[in-house]
Amino acid sequence: MAAPAQPKKIVAPTVSQINAEFVTQLACKYWAPHIKKKSPFDIKVIEDIYEKEIVKSRFAIRKIMLLEFSQYLENYLWMNYSPEVSSKAYLMSICCMVNEKFRENVPAWEIFKKKPDHFPFFFKHILKAALAETDGEFSLHEQTVLLLFLDHCFNSLEVDLIRSQVQQLISLPMWMGLQVARLELELKKTPKLRKFWNLIKKNDEKMDPEAREQAYQERRFLSQLIQKFISVLKSVPLSEPVTMDKVHYCERFIELMIDLEALLPTRRWFNTILDDSHLLVHCYLSNLVRREEDGHLFSQLLDMLKFYTGFEINDQTGNALTENEMTTIHYDRITSLQRAAFAHFPELYDFALSNVAEVDTRESLVKFFGPLSSNTLHQVASYLCLLPTLPKNEDTTFDKEFLLELLVSRHERRISQIQQLNQMPLYPTEKIIWDENIVPTEYYSGEGCLALPKLNLQFLTLHDYLLRNFNLFRLESTYEIRQDIEDSVSRMKPWQSEYGGVVFGGWARMAQPIVAFTVVEVAKPNIGENWPTRVRADVTINLNVRDHIKDEWEGLRKHDVCFLITVRPTKPYGTKFDRRRPFIEQVGLVYVRGCEIQGMLDDKGRVIEDGPEPRPNLRGESRTFRVFLDPNQYQQDMTNTIQNGAEDVYETFNIIMRRKPKENNFKAVLETIRNLMNTDCVVPDWLHDIILGYGDPSSAHYSKMPNQIATLDFNDTFLSIEHLKASFPGHNVKVTVEDPALQIPPFRITFPVRSGKGKKRKEADVEDEDTEEAKTLIVEPHVIPNRGPYPYNQPKRNTIQFTHTQIEAIRAGMQPGLTMVVGPPGTGKTDVAVQIISNIYHNFPEQRTLIVTHSNQALNQLFEKIMALDIDERHLLRLGHGEEELETEKDFSRYGRVNYVLARRIELLEEVKRLQKSLGVPGDASYTCETAGYFFLYQVMSRWEEYISKVKNKGSTLPDVTEVSTFFPFHEYFANAPQPIFKGRSYEEDMEIAEGCFRHIKKIFTQLEEFRASELLRSGLDRSKYLLVKEAKIIAMTCTHAALKRHDLVKLGFKYDNILMEEAAQILEIETFIPLLLQNPQDGFSRLKRWIMIGDHHQLPPVIKNMAFQKYSNMEQSLFTRFVRVGVPTVDLDAQGRARASLCNLYNWRYKNLGNLPHVQLLPEFSTANAGLLYDFQLINVEDFQGVGESEPNPYFYQNLGEAEYVVALFMYMCLLGYPADKISILTTYNGQKHLIRDIINRRCGNNPLIGRPNKVTTVDRFQGQQNDYILLSLVRTRAVGHLRDVRRLVVAMSRARLGLYIFARVSLFQNCFELTPAFSQLTARPLHLHIIPTEPFPTARKNGERPSHEVQIIKNMPQMANFVYNMYMHLIQTTHHYHQTLLQLPPAMVEEGEEVQNQETELETEEEAMTIQADIIPSPTDTSCSQETPAFQTDTTPSETGASSNPEAIPALSETTPTVAGAVSAPAEANTPQDATSAPEETK
Repeated sequence: MAAPAQPKKIVAPTVSQINAEFVTQLACKYWAPHIKKKSPFDIKVIEDIYEKEIVKSRFAIRKIMLLEFSQYLENYLWMNYSPEVSSKAYLMSICCMVNEKFRENVPAWEIFKKKPDHFPFFFKHILKAALAETDGEFSLHEQTVLLLFLDHCFNSLEVDLIRSQVQQLISLPMWMGLQVARLELELKKTPKLRKFWNLIKKNDEKMDPEAREQAYQERRFLSQLIQKFISVLKSVPLSEPVTMDKVHYCERFIELMIDLEALLPTRRWFNTILDDSHLLVHCYLSNLVRREEDGHLFSQLLDMLKFYTGFEINDQTGNALTENEMTTIHYDRITSLQRAAFAHFPELYDFALSNVAEVDTRESLVKFFGPLSSNTLHQVASYLCLLPTLPKNEDTTFDKEFLLELLVSRHERRISQIQQLNQMPLYPTEKIIWDENIVPTEYYSGEGCLALPKLNLQFLTLHDYLLRNFNLFRLESTYEIRQDIEDSVSRMKPWQSEYGGVVFGGWARMAQPIVAFTVVEVAKPNIGENWPTRVRADVTINLNVRDHIKDEWEGLRKHDVCFLITVRPTKPYGTKFDRRRPFIEQVGLVYVRGCEIQGMLDDKGRVIEDGPEPRPNLRGESRTFRVFLDPNQYQQDMTNTIQNGAEDVYETFNIIMRRKPKENNFKAVLETIRNLMNTDCVVPDWLHDIILGYGDPSSAHYSKMPNQIATLDFNDTFLSIEHLKASFPGHNVKVTVEDPALQIPPFRITFPVRSGKGKKRKEADVEDEDTEEAKTLIVEPHVIPNRGPYPYNQPKRNTIQFTHTQIEAIRAGMQPGLTMVVGPPGTGKTDVAVQIISNIYHNFPEQRTLIVTHSNQALNQLFEKIMALDIDERHLLRLGHGEEELETEKDFSRYGRVNYVLARRIELLEEVKRLQKSLGVPGDASYTCETAGYFFLYQVMSRWEEYISKVKNKGSTLPDVTEVSTFFPFHEYFANAPQPIFKGRSYEEDMEIAEGCFRHIKKIFTQLEEFRASELLRSGLDRSKYLLVKEAKIIAMTCTHAALKRHDLVKLGFKYDNILMEEAAQILEIETFIPLLLQNPQDGFSRLKRWIMIGDHHQLPPVIKNMAFQKYSNMEQSLFTRFVRVGVPTVDLDAQGRARASLCNLYNWRYKNLGNLPHVQLLPEFSTANAGLLYDFQLINVEDFQGVGESEPNPYFYQNLGEAEYVVALFMYMCLLGYPADKISILTTYNGQKHLIRDIINRRCGNNPLIGRPNKVTTVDRFQGQQNDYILLSLVRTRAVGHLRDVRRLVVAMSRARLGLYIFARVSLFQNCFELTPAFSQLTARPLHLHIIPTEPFPTARKNGERPSHEVQIIKNMPQMANFVYNMYMHLIQTTHHYHQTLLQLPPAMVEEGEEVQNQETELETEEEAMTIQADIIPSPTDTSCSQETPAFQTDTTPSETGASSNPEAIPALSETTPTVAGAVSAPAEANTPQDATSAPEETK
């Protein structure tokens, strides 16, 4: 297997290079935003830049990056564009800039939307240029750029400006490009189209000739483009050298075709044009496909195009076609061919009279049609309307190979898509893992196209939707698997032994050499399948390793995935491994196969089952695991061995590799998606079209749902009637009771419900009445019935005063339909979610709600707030492994709930026993739930009914208040309640108290009736299943758990009516979709009534580690973000209560009118200044330290020593002033910097009691969803902006701080970035040197914004700050020491208790100890990194953090064995691989 060539990384230009560039000089003269006096527009500048900078460098990305970053498009190109100045260079420059924006993943169309006038003219010129002759004005490379631009246009149909232009190219009139017979055939198939066609012809006749000619050109554009492509394709020779421009043009063209076929609005008309052009036949017969190296990617793209052209969908209706319908279409094609053969071609009689199954394979079709002449084949094809009719006495111009392939490929039997999927192995093999076109390396630059599906706005069918997600999820997992294999195998150092075998010179924690491997079972296939139902094997390894690693191997659980690897190294013993060279040839890797653990075998060879019983202790080091192999893969490998004589893969394995459990659930998720595709997955009708991206995006909004609910009980949502009125601005609120004393919550509100269909109204006054009525809300206060005399009977109440937008979100969530809530930072997303859950629980007690979040942390936050509301905890259930972190003694997991039910049952039966005793009833009524039920029925109910008959209102006589208490039968039982139970003030009040007491008793027996099942079900598993399916009303899980356990949940008969998703913008598209289908449909319909998604698409998207999947395939787009793009209505929360108003301004420009809650201005903590610091936020410029800015010891592992030291120095300064260390968090944008800062903290102050450690040192991406009072942020980069250019990351970084934000960065780099301007213009308005007030202690009384009374000191650079902090610390130590000395010399009378002196002596000892270890913890300026050549945190024994290891070979061993100080090659706690350089989302940029 040839090793793939290592792709080169694109190195971004440095600031100094940018400043030295010709482009930058021009920018400063003509368009740079910070230049006040700009030169006038000059078209020659554009010509010069295009010729000298872009064409001359052959469209080098570096040059185009520079231009785009300098705001060339926004401030010069489009601003000055008009038909008069339009030229080739102008067009091409704009296209290059737009393509670069798409490559960088930044918004591209904003500037065009602001100035749309000339776009139609510009677009028409692009079309003309795309069809120009390749040897004319536009080169093939330039036309490839144009193709890419057109592809971006077709993929941006949500932009009105683009859509209006694209629709002129693709619509019914484009069928003008079809041959006449084919057009007739198509119009005959769909009669309504003929009507439209005649209408189009009439309209065309009315047009003036010029406009008609223009319209005809646009309609024929794609047909002509296909013909042009075919001519380029035919010019590719079979073996002579070919220019890569031609190959890239062909690849980009096929990519464009795939994208047009994969969108229903374009496919509807284009698929027929594509079929009529026979593009696929031309491509498959082309020389490019036969060129193994150059044509590899082209062939893969072609397979994708073939898949989409034959996709199982009706192009006109958009309905998915079933297996039977596809078979019918195939049979119709064959039989029409047979009829034609029978009627007109006597030489095909045998074919015409055969049955379909005999003639629809490729072999038989070639056998029948191969002997025919070219002319006959042409006549057959023209009879089927595939080719124009052949004129008499003329020979065909097509060659025979083409004609034969045309007929055969059209009529051969196709394997169904679902069948293909079921036969596909789920584990990747070495062929896929190292194929750069399918799984690109981390160095994907975005230049070329790839053979990958894309996730855009729309999908053809649910099958298409699931399939694209399936493929991408599989490949993203493959990328991570590749990293793990490369890491583990290279650590094992496989070398060739003297005798030709394999010897391992190293070791790896996650991999072991295989001692023995045998296949022990190959089960028979199921009927109708050709692969075994099950294949099992035994793998023996020798665990001669440390105990904790041995425990990890022995702890492999059922369903854990491992990989079996074959290596045949060719390098002799002792050869060094070079990570920069191709991996496969160095280690001699031959095969990779996946397997799934069934269990470890005991001494007798039996599988040790997982369970509560302790595992047996096995002797010796040898361990054998039974594993399941993939049956599909096994069948393919065996077929290959038997048919082609290949070696048996399963006799060669010599390494087994395991993976971290958290990253290893890909197989279960893939199986879930595959199972979904094999079932009739029923999505609710009201959601189906929206999920595919079609129809009216607001159709699922509650206002358009047919089953909208008029009256809702808002329970404890409102705090008062004034709060309610303020929550519905513009509405007329009518309260059913006049007395203000009775207008207290809870309230029921009746809304005016409009029927979904609008009716035409004739009279204006009726309309006025209607609008008046539509604005009137009828509010009815109601009293919650008394629940009993005990204090704990009082319901818990909401205390939050929701804003009117939050109330709208809560109202929408209570109504049926789809609710989307956009929650900017600090706007109370979780509070809204919890209130919706509580209100649904009280309004619809019989319904069940499923809560899904992205992370366990978010789920736990949600659960803690739910527990504080009036929800009975027996109805709460938490699935998955995160419940351990819940900050409560209560256990909400399945078994925790079972234990709760059993314990609660005993408690309640004790209460029944007490009640029985108080009533003087003999017997054992409290023995079981069943006996308690009888006791309630015969003893309790009878007494209550008798009591009611005595005290109820008897007609004319006034009821006596004392009777209520006198006849009450349960006085003795309630003796332990607060006395007196009855107040004796009024009959109604006492009667309500009596009924409350009875409700308390009744609830005991209701709960016991519910718990009765746990007496009948004996095993914990059965009880937990019963809880899940019947008892729990609110079930919470993470999206990953839902994807893993779908099969089990459906099998149990799990049911739910509502879904609420938190952090919805952080969940992968497919992981958002799966929770919709965790239940079987009822009578063919989904019972789902509500889907509430709460998220923020302006913050960071789901984590995708591979750049290609993230950028090219758009895999990072969540379903939430896609719905927002499609135009689904959202409720945007608009008041934040987290941060100071000044800090909120740094990110509120990204949201629709985001304001502040009143307390942000009023509370003292927000109005008081940050002690010791002049500003509440500041951007601090950090120049190179010792001539170094950013460094990159490993790929994407960026570090900046100067910034790291500066950040830590500021942290220490704040702590010395008195700030609590846990109120400060240090964030950075890269993993490398995180490790570096942690090391510096460990070295400088980690163990110092006077300073301590910050609350967290982590990356911005990891800190999403969290907050702290003070944030110190390091932006690291000094050469290129890097991934902070993604505005979503900027928003997260700016919105984590409540009271203070201090950013350390290279200002000259970031202030020029167009996307970051709104935030950085505010930051750079303040001084760029740190302003501190050292004499102002924490906390201060100074108001924010006030001039301080103490002296302000300006810190110019990091060494100055480090020296300052050192001196400040030493001064503090000395004064403390001096104070204690003085205190000890005081006479005893001045000290109140002798004990205090003793305490102070002890303190003194610790202070003196602190002094002695001080040199270690806070090195003096003479030994800090500020004045030393080498950084202070470097040690003798470990490689340096900043410069990568001087001995790369030592890295794996070091990080396997010893925790090193250096972050670049260390931090086993973080990860145990150098691959960690790219292991988290924020690093892979």
